[in-house]
Amino acid sequence: MKHFPKLLLATAVVFASCSNDDDNTTPMTDDDQGMDPMIEAPLTYNFERNGETTVSFSGQTTRILMAEELVDDFKDFDNATEAAMLAKYTHEEGQDNFENADLNASDKNIRSKTAASRDYFSANATEATAIKDQFEQYINVQITEVFPNELVAAAPGVAGQIADGSSTRYVTGQGLEMDQAFTKGLMGALMADQMLNNYLGEAVLDEGDNRANNDEGVLAEGKNYTTMEHKWDEAYGYLFGTSQNLANPLPTVGDDDSFLNKYLGRVEGDADFAGIAQEIYDAFKLGRAAIVGGDYDLRDEQADIIQQKVSEIIAIRAVYYLQQGKNGIEAEDFGAAFHDISEGWGFIYSLRFTRNPSTDDTYFTRAEVDGILEALLADGANGLWDVTPATLDTLSEQIAAKFSFTVAQAGSTD
Repeated sequence: MKHFPKLLLATAVVFASCSNDDDNTTPMTDDDQGMDPMIEAPLTYNFERNGETTVSFSGQTTRILMAEELVDDFKDFDNATEAAMLAKYTHEEGQDNFENADLNASDKNIRSKTAASRDYFSANATEATAIKDQFEQYINVQITEVFPNELVAAAPGVAGQIADGSSTRYVTGQGLEMDQAFTKGLMGALMADQMLNNYLGEAVLDEGDNRANNDEGVLAEGKNYTTMEHKWDEAYGYLFGTSQNLANPLPTVGDDDSFLNKYLGRVEGDADFAGIAQEIYDAFKLGRAAIVGGDYDLRDEQADIIQQKVSEIIAIRAVYYLQQGKNGIEAEDFGAAFHDISEGWGFIYSLRFTRNPSTDDTYFTRAEVDGILEALLADGANGLWDVTPATLDTLSEQIAAKFSFTVAQAGSTD
C-alpha cells in the first residue's frame, strides 16, 4: 500500500509589499485613474494575510487519501469485502473504515462529491446518481466475479488471472480490470469534475456576494481567507493536495497520488507535451493572485487554461492506452493489452467530466462516452478478447479529433 501524508493544510505567503525588488510582490503602475496593480504570479503557490496562510484545501487532500485506500482494496484478496469497500466509498464521520485514523474522524467521503459539480450535475440528479452507482458496481463485480477466480486462468468469458510480463492482472470474463476502471474513472468523476466544473466555474466562484466580499476583504467566518480564495484553492487541492511540497509541487509531480497528479506527470514526461505541468501550475498561481488583486477577467482566463489543459491530460491518456492496447493485441500479449485498455476504459469514462472553455460544456456527452465504451466490447461476444486493432484506432481518432493533438503524439512517449 502506498504511504501518503496524513491530512495536510497548505501554507502560504502572499505579496504584501509593492517593491519591485521582491519577485513575490505585486508591482504597481500609473494609469489615468491613479495607481492600479499589475497582477503577476508569485514564484510558488504561497499566499498570506496578516502573516498567516490564506490557503486551505484539506478536504481535497482527505478525499484523495480516502480514494488511495479504497483502490488498494481491489487487490486485497485476503481481506477486502464488498461491505468494507462500500463503507470507504460512503464513509460517515467516526466510522472505523480506514487505516488512517484522521480519515475515520473526517466528515468527508468520496461518494458525495462524485459527479457532484455545480455546473454539470446540480440539475442532473438522475445521471449523477447513475454515475455514483457505477462505482459501486465496479466494487461489486470485483468482489463477486473476480475475487472468487483469483487462482483461475482467465479465458474468454471466464474471469481470472492473466500474465502481463512479471505482473499478474485480474480481469472479468470480458477482459476488463475493475480496479483500473474504478481508479481512472474516479479521477474524472471526482477530481476533474470538482476542479473543472465546480470550483473553477463562475457559479461557484461568484456565488452570492463572493465578488463584493472578496473586493472588501470580508473573510469566511472563522477563517483567514475569502470564500472566493478558498474555492480556487480547493480546485488546486484536487491536483496537488498530496504533493510533498504543497506550494511548490512540480519537482515531484507524477509521484504524489494515483489520480490526476500521477497522469499530469506522465503527460509531462512525453516530449510532445512537455511544459503542460508548468502551464497548469502557473495558471493556478496567477488566477489566485488575480483573485487577491480583484481582477476577475484575468482569473477567468486562468481558469480556462486549467480546464482545457486538464481535459487534455484525460484525453491524451485515453488515446495512449488504446494505442498501447492495440500494440498488445497485435503481439497477442493479452495480459498487457487488457491492462492498457482497462486503463483506457477509465480515462474514456472520465471524458464525460472534461470541460471545453470555449463552450463551458463537456468535450464529450454521456452518449458519446457510452458509445465509445460500448464499441470497445462490440467486436465479439467476449469483449476485449475480441477487440480489433482497427476498432482501437477508430476510437483513438474519435477522441483526438476533439483536441489539437494527434493519435501519433498521444500514442507514444517519444
